[in-house]
Amino acid sequence: MTDAEIERKIKEILIGEFECDASKLKPETNLFTELDLDSIDAVDLVVRIQQETNKKVDPEDFRQIRTLGDVVAAVSKLVNG
Repeated sequence: MTDAEIERKIKEILIGEFECDASKLKPETNLFTELDLDSIDAVDLVVRIQQETNKKVDPEDFRQIRTLGDVVAAVSKLVNG
């Protein structure tokens, strides 16, 4: 899976399930300060990523995530090893 495909899927999840504004979804967008996601939303996002990738997400890999670009990089590492 390419980074572009991963980014598109993450955006679909953020728009569809978290009602995020598509125009705000850029790699540098902070999930917590700009999109108002909270820790519960972050857990929900990790669950959705696990469902989409059929891979177990290590919570440690997601502790430092702050931006959409961080999510894409973490998922890319997970999927593409």
